[in-house]
Amino acid sequence: MKITIGAVLLTMMFTGANSQSLKSPDGKFEMNFQLKNGVPFYNLKYNGAAVVEDSKLGLRLFKDTSVQFSSEITKTEDAKFDLNNDFVKTSEKRDSKNETWQPVLGEKKNYINHYNELAVTLNQKSTDRSIVVKFRLFNDGLGFRYEFPQQKNLNYFVIKEEDTEFDFPTDMKAWWMVADYDSQEYKYQETNISEIPAKWDKAFDSNASQKLIKNAVQSPLMLKKDGKEPLYINIAEAAVLNYAASHLEVDAQNFKFKTHLTADRQGAKGYIQTPSVTPWRTIIVSPKAEELMDSKMLFNLNEPTKYTDTSYIKPTKYMGVWWEMIIGKAQWAYSTADNVHLGVTDFSKLTPNGKHAANTTRVKEYIDFASANGFDGLLIEGWNIGWEDWFGHSKESVFDFLTPYPDFDIKILNEYAHSKGIKLIMHHETSGSATNYERWADQAFQLMNKYGYTSVKTGYVGDIIPRGEHHYSQWTINHYYRIVEKANEYKIMVNSHESVRPGGESRTYPNYISAEAARGTEYEAFAGNNPDHQTILPFTRWMGGSMDYTPGIFQTKLDYYFPGDKRFVKTTLAKQLALYVTMYMPLQMAADLPENYAKHMDAFQFIKDVAADWDDTKILSAEPGDYVITARKAKGTENWFVGGITDENKREYTVDFSFLDKGKKYEATIYEDGKDADYIENPQSYNIYKKQINSKSKINFKMARSGGFAVSIKPIK
Repeated sequence: MKITIGAVLLTMMFTGANSQSLKSPDGKFEMNFQLKNGVPFYNLKYNGAAVVEDSKLGLRLFKDTSVQFSSEITKTEDAKFDLNNDFVKTSEKRDSKNETWQPVLGEKKNYINHYNELAVTLNQKSTDRSIVVKFRLFNDGLGFRYEFPQQKNLNYFVIKEEDTEFDFPTDMKAWWMVADYDSQEYKYQETNISEIPAKWDKAFDSNASQKLIKNAVQSPLMLKKDGKEPLYINIAEAAVLNYAASHLEVDAQNFKFKTHLTADRQGAKGYIQTPSVTPWRTIIVSPKAEELMDSKMLFNLNEPTKYTDTSYIKPTKYMGVWWEMIIGKAQWAYSTADNVHLGVTDFSKLTPNGKHAANTTRVKEYIDFASANGFDGLLIEGWNIGWEDWFGHSKESVFDFLTPYPDFDIKILNEYAHSKGIKLIMHHETSGSATNYERWADQAFQLMNKYGYTSVKTGYVGDIIPRGEHHYSQWTINHYYRIVEKANEYKIMVNSHESVRPGGESRTYPNYISAEAARGTEYEAFAGNNPDHQTILPFTRWMGGSMDYTPGIFQTKLDYYFPGDKRFVKTTLAKQLALYVTMYMPLQMAADLPENYAKHMDAFQFIKDVAADWDDTKILSAEPGDYVITARKAKGTENWFVGGITDENKREYTVDFSFLDKGKKYEATIYEDGKDADYIENPQSYNIYKKQINSKSKINFKMARSGGFAVSIKPIK
């Protein structure tokens, strides 16, 4: 097609008149927004080169607030209700901020929040409805969201879908997992974008609750452009509040992704009352993997906390009556019954199964060991009645969170724990029955206050009740934060499992101390975790907040308990130590059994010493799917800790200790893989030695397959 010079000039004039640009504070990023025939688009450049090509923005809506189940979703005649076309720009507003703030718990003492902002107000002519698209451009990438001011023609609406696009210019390497309305507990895949559909069908296994989204992936999504000028890109979301969590539909041929929100059973993706805002869509970009992993953009896009008292929120190192149930050595349930009724069944008259782990005698053994080794807390799972038929029955009244089993003396155990300097950690498994938990929450937290429990592990295994909701739908996400806010009233910290992945919300809700929301250590006893799993998580799940990964397994071969059992933890013992540094966990568990630690007290010393909250973090070297080397400075001290992990490949790495203070001497205690260590053949081979170092020191480490090293550094006074 022939294009005349006049047409080109006319196009340039039209584009210039209808586009707005925004630059990052350091000038390396440029975002451009424009309307094309009334349709909003944005793009993103880094050092002048396209990172994201012109990508559409907008939302589709139902025709009114009464949704007639999914039959209404595809009615084309309802397109006139959508908020994705027929716009004109009516105003724009610019702003900037450069602040330093302190997280209550964090990877650094100070987080820097520095951005330039552009807010574009758009009016839809045919309906006289206005929305705002707000962009914030940081030195590490872009965040943007939709805002809906209260107005005559937009008070209430129901979202059919959000159609935000991320259109990339090239086929890139991707680290991804299948999209699911209910679970993030899948193995990561490493393919090009173009290969995702071909690999998708074999990229998942069964889960306690799942609703898969064909040819879609979860965020945070990690991407890499290879070549002479590599670029690392992370797509995620921040401040997911009163809104459904999003996934990413894949257009593999065009290297494009589109937002896909979690639906409820009616097919609705969000019930909105104005004024309202969506979560932030985020694109973090860096030529260095280490810089991307170090980004705090997701936290910066959340609002500061309104809590007036955060003094009760503290880093916690804990042990737990947990792993022995996970591997099948013990049980959560007390009796052999398979049908119990809260308030009716007399549990004292049931036949004990003989394998109930949360009994007074066994718990005291854990308390003794945790106390002798300086831990803060002890988690006890299976203490309360209801575990006999807790899962798989869509049972709403499943736990009361108050009544202990006959062999668990809550008063005596609490007094015993306190006498030993240990606080017990409450466990509230809901079996997905969120409605039941909300009914009991006040009484449950009052019981915790009575006995001095300061933190709770919540769980949501199974399908969500109310039936038809999902783990990541709007209603359930609101439930998680209702529980967190309720817990704050009682000065309780929350660690949630099977919940939504965090997107920096701990800035607003600092008592939401940790979450699971990914495939954790328990899967080592199920279908297994790949050796590269822990090298990917810091680039994905960890971008928006702490994970309760529960590391510290020393007895990695399960045939130790069950002769002939083929299951094993796919790491060396030294790698288990390193995870305490490479993974940020202010709620930090030593997950193995006390008797296994007792056999390796020299290695266990690192878990005793390592901090759980930090003044500084330095990512020394990293590559997603390959290795992570991290150094952290313990909060309020001069102590440093270094951890290094690798995937299924042996690696060497030389740590340069130039991050230490110049002129000071330090004693380093080094925990490394033994010369014959191997995660399959000889996982418990390790070597420990001490060495005097300073800021000029360098130490070479040889990591075994799925191995690692850990270093504890203390100044010599």
